[in-house]
Amino acid sequence: MDTAAEPGATGTARRPGPVTRIRVTQVTGGSVRDRRDDLATEEPLEIRLTAGGESRTVAITMRTPGADFELAAGFLHGEGIVRPGDIAAIDYCTDEDLKPEERYNTVTVRLRLPALPDISALERHFLTSSACGVCGAASLDALHDRCAPPAARPPVEVGAEVLYGLPDLLREAQGVFGRTGGLHAAGLFTAEGTPVGVREDVGRHNAVDKLVGWALLGDRLPLDRHVLLVSGRASYEIMQKAMAAGVQIVCAVSAPSSLAVDLAREFGMTLVGFLREERFNIYAGAERVRTGNG
Repeated sequence: MDTAAEPGATGTARRPGPVTRIRVTQVTGGSVRDRRDDLATEEPLEIRLTAGGESRTVAITMRTPGADFELAAGFLHGEGIVRPGDIAAIDYCTDEDLKPEERYNTVTVRLRLPALPDISALERHFLTSSACGVCGAASLDALHDRCAPPAARPPVEVGAEVLYGLPDLLREAQGVFGRTGGLHAAGLFTAEGTPVGVREDVGRHNAVDKLVGWALLGDRLPLDRHVLLVSGRASYEIMQKAMAAGVQIVCAVSAPSSLAVDLAREFGMTLVGFLREERFNIYAGAERVRTGNG
């Protein structure tokens, strides 16, 4: 697959970075001083699809710049729009109608398909808030139509001691968070606790999309032998994206939503929440976690 290097957009466009430096007034007790501060960059990313001589914008998402091609690929895969092998190339858009500073915020995904795929699912998705997700039995039913049943995936187990160590490993790999304190992260680990990849973003869902996109573009799917850890809560959308990538064990530092638990139980996934300080809750799929108590 021809995926142009992300730094390769043409022109004199300013490529946004993951960190933005500003000046702030810091007040501490009775002391006031002017100082520099680092913020997590947040800018829009427009995702365009091209196939069969047609092009269409399918999504605009707010993200932290970096791994934009992975984000686009992972997002499209998680929404069921593309499958492994569908993507021919990804590049930043160089249309003359775009201002130079906007070119790094527009990604074009060229597909090996005779026509653009059905994106009606995306139209449903973007009528909701990215923080709330979607809900309802119809959403779960739709997932059955495009995701492999649990029995089709090899089983994987993980020990409680391995899970205890994952949050620290994730935190150690969060370079931008260390500078800004304002980013979510998603980490992929082996069942033995070895880090495979970590991605950061202002959005939890984007961080997961970047990881899934990395796996998709590198022909590493399904991720059925791995554990996914997210730095915030576990939502329906995160579980959906994980399931589409074949992940069987999803962990969150914070709480899961009710629909995330419903999805995990419906599809036979393992869902762990409040993973911190050598404790956690298992909301679904306890048989995959070795606790030493039986």
